[in-house]
Amino acid sequence: MVASIQRIIIGYIVSVLLGVSLGLLIGRFKLLDETVGSLMLGLQVLPSICWLPLAILWFGLSEQAIQFVVVMGAFLSIAIATDSGIRNISPIYVRSAKTMGITGFSLYRRVILPAALPSIITGMKLGWSFAWRSLMAGELLFVSSGLGQLLQVGRELHDIAQVVAVMFMIVAIGLVFDRLIFSELEKRIRLKWGV
Repeated sequence: MVASIQRIIIGYIVSVLLGVSLGLLIGRFKLLDETVGSLMLGLQVLPSICWLPLAILWFGLSEQAIQFVVVMGAFLSIAIATDSGIRNISPIYVRSAKTMGITGFSLYRRVILPAALPSIITGMKLGWSFAWRSLMAGELLFVSSGLGQLLQVGRELHDIAQVVAVMFMIVAIGLVFDRLIFSELEKRIRLKWGV
């Protein structure tokens, strides 16, 4: 369990940093939206387990291969949600801020990011679930320590109790992270926005 949680935390943090950054850039620059944005939407439909053979070819049978699968499973959904949040900001907010003299980085920090934050949080929540699924798929197919490997061992030994117990543990960990982190974030944002 500890090995899986360490992997998911590292991969998820990388996914959030890459996804939010790419989403901000795509939302800001039309050229990136027309090129990278289309590619990103196309890659989003690719199941995350499809990245595993490529990861093994690039990184070998290593931790980096699993981390790559986790990152690719999550970062695209975070980037798409961030881009969507920026696009759906009312132009009145941006015009009003510019009229008041807010431009450049301050415009992003004070207007665009706060207005897009509900979409970014939704993308982060989706990204978490995709990262968790990607990690389990990677651990199932690539022998390493973790819950996925424990699930695979239970299957090989025909131990239904172990398989079901590990499945419950996977669900429980996912729910704990959702309740402790994402539900609290959503609650705070709703309170701040008066929803």
